Amino acid sequence: MSLVPSVPPVPPVTLVSAQPYDFELPTQHCALVIIDMQRDFLEPGGFGDALGNDVLRLQAIVPALKTLLTACRAQGMTIVHTIECHRPDLSDCPPAKLKRGEGSLKIGDRGGMGRILIAGEPGNGIIDDLAPLPGEIVLEKPGKGAFCRTPFEALLQERGITHLLLTGVTTEVCVQTTMREANDRGYECLLVEDCTESYFAAFKEATLAMVTAQGGIVGWTAPSTNVLAAMNWNVLA
Repeated sequence: MSLVPSVPPVPPVTLVSAQPYDFELPTQHCALVIIDMQRDFLEPGGFGDALGNDVLRLQAIVPALKTLLTACRAQGMTIVHTIECHRPDLSDCPPAKLKRGEGSLKIGDRGGMGRILIAGEPGNGIIDDLAPLPGEIVLEKPGKGAFCRTPFEALLQERGITHLLLTGVTTEVCVQTTMREANDRGYECLLVEDCTESYFAAFKEATLAMVTAQGGIVGWTAPSTNVLAAMNWNVLA
């Protein structure tokens, strides 16, 4: 009598209730990406504040993002923190970026928290509530998108990552750029609605609409509570 080899059971697919339809969440092949939650963008006296922006808008997402980060760590998920920054000599900052804008402060100038967008300066650090743990990826990026002149894609490939949960600031600039770059590279992306923010409410809403249009042309969006529910995480934990 021939023996039929046993086949291990296929684990059930975890689904997140999302727009424009459910998002598959393979925890072991998914990374939480936290984009540019830096002091200079979120705290009074920083670069964002100096430009006349209401930094309290960005601070409002911190509790939800902190809860999501805790849950993803508990699941053993890959965690990636990005920091927009440049070398002290600005050799990695294109002239077009360096000269952009007509404000009194530019990249490399000294602001309220040290030199603006320079690696190692106090304002360039990630806020304490979301501080990276040992072993988590901290990716310094000179551009808006996380793939631009960084080892981001190689790091994801090494870990077998196929899906991304995208969070951070600002929604329409660094977050959306990274999401579109990831989509072009074949990654399945969900933008967590209450874990991303813009200085301009209309810009955030427009971004959420754009990425989910035409059946999810760029990806999915969902509130963090839906992601946590899919992971069976107690939101009160």
